[in-house]
Amino acid sequence: MRFLSLLVFLLFFVYVLIARWYFVCQIRQLCGEGQQVEDIRLKTLELTEGDSAIVQGYDQFAFDSAAIQPRLNDNNQAFLDTVAAILKARPGRNMTITAFYRESEKGIAPGFFENIGLARADQARKLLMRRGVEQNRISLDHGLSEDDALREPLLFNLYDPNNIPSDFEKVVFTFRNMTFSDANFEYNSDVFKPGEPFKLYADSVKTYLSLNPKALLRIVGHTDSIASADYNLDLGMRRAQSARDYFRELGVEARIVVESQGEERPVAPNTNPDGSDNPEGRQKNRRVNFILTTEEEWNKELQGNEKVLEDASDLN
Repeated sequence: MRFLSLLVFLLFFVYVLIARWYFVCQIRQLCGEGQQVEDIRLKTLELTEGDSAIVQGYDQFAFDSAAIQPRLNDNNQAFLDTVAAILKARPGRNMTITAFYRESEKGIAPGFFENIGLARADQARKLLMRRGVEQNRISLDHGLSEDDALREPLLFNLYDPNNIPSDFEKVVFTFRNMTFSDANFEYNSDVFKPGEPFKLYADSVKTYLSLNPKALLRIVGHTDSIASADYNLDLGMRRAQSARDYFRELGVEARIVVESQGEERPVAPNTNPDGSDNPEGRQKNRRVNFILTTEEEWNKELQGNEKVLEDASDLN
């Protein structure tokens, strides 16, 4: 009886294998030598400047779920070659790379980055750096995609660094100039609750400062535009001070300077063009900026700068 049951099971298993082979190889024609599943992409990738397309008609990049490395085809490589050549030929232009992530990818925070969108934008930046583009010429941005298929994951936009509106700021997201959002704070609170990406970053900063005795750390607090300008200036300062206290508790003994820009330097609009609230923009504006610099660089920036509110160089 047992032998008969085993025989029936083996026959069923063989039937499943044959049925799968017939469907994949005969019907789908995917078993021939060198044949793969067709990788169909939208040909809508552009390099823009403002509302104008500089180059267009390239294949969109592709990202598997939860992956930060793009799947590149030859057309993607050609796009990167073209963008790098344009940046080299136009030293008066920098670029922002905006990368999107799926709803299902919320909460994924690779390395120092608070979301997978920033990590993807950084990977695209690295591909351009390998082609000779300087890192500090490429700022990063992120957004949540409404398309769970993520068919258009990246935007590439040129801008004139000398013609940015005076009340806006570009965020580069590099080790020496890193930004963390209010995910580390409760709403309208200065109580610092660092997430795992920040803890990883802070440990690396501690090591960097111990190996570079001439270096110092600047911490700059920013807010959205809700509440008064004076209140937001104070809230930004309190948040910067809380972040400083975290580094002191971590054992950092280097000089730390804290500042606040309040609501004055947004990176995104706090409201939409129709005047309605822009929660995603406000969330990006509620941030703390960490800048690793030197005494010499800091003193140069201090000259003529009357907005520095506090030099927190105490070692307590």
